[in-house]
Amino acid sequence: MVPFLLALTISLVATLAIVRSSARHERYSGDSDRSAQQKVHFRIVPRVGGIGIALGTGIGMLWAARELATPDAVRLAGLGIAAAVAFAAGLAEDVTKRITPAQRLLVLLAAAALGLWLAGIEVVRIDIDLLDPLVTISAVSVVLTLLAVAGVANSINIIDGFNGLASMCVGIMFASLAYVAFKVGDPLVLAGALAGLGAVLGFFVWNYPLGLIFLGDGGAYFLGFWVAELSLLLVQRNEGVSPLFPLLLCAYPIFETLFSMYRRRVLRGLPVGQADATHLHSLIYRRLMRWAVGRQDAASLLRRNSMTSPYLWLVCSLTAAPAVLCWDETELLAGLILMFCLSYLALYRAIVRFRTPRMLVRTGGHWAADESPPKTAG
Repeated sequence: MVPFLLALTISLVATLAIVRSSARHERYSGDSDRSAQQKVHFRIVPRVGGIGIALGTGIGMLWAARELATPDAVRLAGLGIAAAVAFAAGLAEDVTKRITPAQRLLVLLAAAALGLWLAGIEVVRIDIDLLDPLVTISAVSVVLTLLAVAGVANSINIIDGFNGLASMCVGIMFASLAYVAFKVGDPLVLAGALAGLGAVLGFFVWNYPLGLIFLGDGGAYFLGFWVAELSLLLVQRNEGVSPLFPLLLCAYPIFETLFSMYRRRVLRGLPVGQADATHLHSLIYRRLMRWAVGRQDAASLLRRNSMTSPYLWLVCSLTAAPAVLCWDETELLAGLILMFCLSYLALYRAIVRFRTPRMLVRTGGHWAADESPPKTAG
């Protein structure tokens, strides 16, 4: 528990320091762009919350390294270097606002390659008879590893849209990884998951519900990278853990990302990387929370923001709970993954097609802006 408590304390204090000194560095660290359609905050907020998380996780893991066997400590050092590269990719964008999505993706791929080279973390099996022979081919394994790690890191950034949304979802993932690592007796993954959990909770205190600081691209990439690498490491080191366990555990952000790519490119003919406001969390905010709290003042906007995230925490929990219960049952996990994907599509379609009575939209003599839901799920 020491890595958890140490990471929690460091992250809590470091994040508070960033919040309290925000006036001095908001020119560089502040999220001042409130014009983009996916933005819902109403004031300048520091978007470098990843600094506290990275510090907390790093110091927590340095403490854990003292108790690990030498090979695990060396592997941990390599993983830390790779994670620092992933974090740097996002932090550079948080500070400069000039790093393109393609450039960030390339750095994430490079970080995943470093994780493979320095820590030996890669996809070694899928537990599907038709595909496992392909994974034995080195080139195939490398490509799958790079895509899996970069993809999960980017998916956490995709769902980072409201106070506490991404951080709590990642916290659920870390807790699940820690539980399974404990069950199979893997001290390295257990320490990594506990350190990540402590660090993200230290940030969460200041992020939810008041939104005093944002995760930023640096925090989202770091957390997604850490989850992905620990997941691969858990499967690689423990034959009893199904490779589909982490896939179901991260099903919400992964499927959100894949569906967003399909929706933008195929349904709308837009670039895959173009930001929009039609993610599942955005629709819940616009269709449900706007009607629940219809006024447009700052307090109401903040309340709607904080009320949106618990809906998505539930979605994440509905994949994490069965993943933890069935972590060694590949066939059952495959069925649960399919069930989640179908349920997600049904939920998305239902929210998009939902019609609100005008009497519920009207507040204070004025119609709430923005709401005439589109007729199709595009």
